[in-house]
Amino acid sequence: MKRIKCIVVDDEPLAVSLLGSYVEKIPFFELVFSTENPIEALEYIRKNEADLIFLDIQMPELSGINFMKIVGDKLKYILTTAYSEYALEGYEHNVIDYLLKPITFDRFQKSALKAQERFPTNETSANSYFFVKSSGQQHKINFDEILYIESIKDYVNIKTDNQEYIVLDTLKSLENQLPENFARVYKSFILNLDKIEKIDVRNVFLNSGKEIPIGETYKSEFFQKLKKS
Repeated sequence: MKRIKCIVVDDEPLAVSLLGSYVEKIPFFELVFSTENPIEALEYIRKNEADLIFLDIQMPELSGINFMKIVGDKLKYILTTAYSEYALEGYEHNVIDYLLKPITFDRFQKSALKAQERFPTNETSANSYFFVKSSGQQHKINFDEILYIESIKDYVNIKTDNQEYIVLDTLKSLENQLPENFARVYKSFILNLDKIEKIDVRNVFLNSGKEIPIGETYKSEFFQKLKKS
């Protein structure tokens, strides 16, 4: 799984530390640089690759708004500030989200999921596996071991032949990372076509005994995919 390279810029040391720790908890984020000095951040961006920046609006050396004017579309932005009146101005610069301090991890997670939707992976994976973060560890999961993936609010449950992994991610994001033998059959389920034992008009039955409903929205595409497999 390609991770989103993140930068944290805030003139408050505690804010830098907090946001950095939040970034490191998100499996599809990678913290590549953090600083209290926006000038240092500009220098880093000039020499290195990054995707997303968590940017404080009010900083003495250089405001977040002016920072965005300098960097432009090279990065995407999530703005952080203690002052709600800056929200509208920030959105005019096409930022992904706006976080009002004090920032809780729950609110940060929602922002992270918004950001993930802006960095889709449209290429079919050439690998036979991917890595996911579950229970604080990175796990290698072989695609051919996956039975199904189920959405549970802000998380997904990846069920394999022998184990399950609860991961902070979305079905839409995972769908873009899976090979062709996976299909969305319901709003909350993606399944491995190779694990199907039988099908009726309303349900798919996997060889593990799991029964998954077929949603009307996904029925046509699902059956077309079955014909090709």
